Amino acid sequence: MNRLAWILISLLALLVLFTVFELRHIFFALVVVLVLVGIGICDFMQKKHAILRNFPVIGHARYILEFIRPEIQQYFIATNQSDRPFDREFRSLAYQRAKKIRDTTPFGTQQDIDRPGYESIRHSLSPTVIDTSDKRIMIGGSECTQPYSASRLNISAMSYGALSKNAVRALNGGAKLGNFYHNTGEGGLTPHHLEPGGDLVWQIGTACFGCRTKTGRFDPAQFKDKASHEQVKMIEVKLSQGAKPSHGGILPAAKITEEIAGIRGINRGEDCVSPPHNPEFSTPIELLEYVAKLRELSGGKPVGFKLCIGYRSEFFSICKAMLETEILPDFITIDGAEGGTGAAPLEFSNRLGEPLNDGLIFLNNALTGIDVRNKITVIASGKIITGFSMITKLAFGADVCNSARGMMFALGCIQALQCNANTCPTGVTTQDPRLMRGLVVTDKAVRVKNFHDATLESCLDLAGAMGMNALKDLHLGQIFHRESWAECISYADMYPSLKPAALLQEPIHEVYANSWRKSSAQHF
Repeated sequence: MNRLAWILISLLALLVLFTVFELRHIFFALVVVLVLVGIGICDFMQKKHAILRNFPVIGHARYILEFIRPEIQQYFIATNQSDRPFDREFRSLAYQRAKKIRDTTPFGTQQDIDRPGYESIRHSLSPTVIDTSDKRIMIGGSECTQPYSASRLNISAMSYGALSKNAVRALNGGAKLGNFYHNTGEGGLTPHHLEPGGDLVWQIGTACFGCRTKTGRFDPAQFKDKASHEQVKMIEVKLSQGAKPSHGGILPAAKITEEIAGIRGINRGEDCVSPPHNPEFSTPIELLEYVAKLRELSGGKPVGFKLCIGYRSEFFSICKAMLETEILPDFITIDGAEGGTGAAPLEFSNRLGEPLNDGLIFLNNALTGIDVRNKITVIASGKIITGFSMITKLAFGADVCNSARGMMFALGCIQALQCNANTCPTGVTTQDPRLMRGLVVTDKAVRVKNFHDATLESCLDLAGAMGMNALKDLHLGQIFHRESWAECISYADMYPSLKPAALLQEPIHEVYANSWRKSSAQHF
């Protein structure tokens, strides 16, 4: 009886609908109802998702909200200082400087300057103007026959594959316009790096992409041929990356095109994961011999290596190898654990490696302690995006700064956090031609140059406000760290500073003594 009543009521309802609305509207409504019923049946029958099985149709709302959660968080909930990895204040500054629009801030700082961890510098009542010649520095030691005059700020390592070809071309075009270098990343030297004509640092990663044999070993002939390119100004051997130290680079299968597979010498259809260490050396001495070999094959161009500091005894082992072999790298790039990446295991990104500030201070002490600091250029990489971040890294011991994500913001990156999914909406980190189309190379190249110029100028302005006559005069005692609401101390009070050759004579400073004694040039 109840079923008959429902049928009669349904027929009556349909009759009313036909009477009130035109037939085409009823047909459309029936199609919508049938589609929803079909979705509901499928949801009810599937066994993969409990929410959809228990709540057919309406359960999809949860997945829709989850999908747009990052956008809701970024645009409507996050404050100017709460986003990670870069908050809105930093991103906005990068966009403004890239576009050459107003980059000043009204009303006063939005930073909580009394919170523990807040960093600051002190101004002088006798401010100076830093000479523009201080914007550059010469890189190359006594064994280098083709030293390179580098900008104090450059583009950090990002591979073609992790980035789109349009992004690579725009970055290198910006480097050409602004006269600074562009690090290729470990993905190899590609036509997209060479086409715009900007200066390049060719990074040789653990897989030796671009100069490898079919078995994955280093190919001297390929390397020598490509290193002879006039645009290749320096060579960087990648030991480790801050965002995923002791883990090879990861390029998801979805981003591997036929061209990228050909350039790297890899297969399509599977993730490209580089080995965690370079097969060409296994000891500190072999590392330095490899550096010397690359320098010779490149015709005397500056050669160095990049790493994130891990066990300090292992870097001391490299120092002892320098003393034993008398082979010095022309530069060392220090990457911080806060550095960026296209794809990394969460645990590696969150829990491994030393932060850049600590790593720089240690490196500077290590090189000073063996009395070679003035012979090696130190490059810093990791969340460098403002003039202030440059000031701190230079004070902690760097000579040059590299920026990756700052340059990506200049390209138009919105921090969508889709770098590992081939769905970057701005065309920066995708190989999808439809999405890449949105990144106009000529326009973004100018923005990269603008960001570089404005950030470097900000660094010089701050140094002048501190009363400096040259960037090399910056030191630990000028950067202050708030310990608590009542105490603010300089980094010079927090960290020891070694004198030249201090590690070569007893007693060795207690902070470094144990690590130094455990180290050996024969092993890491």
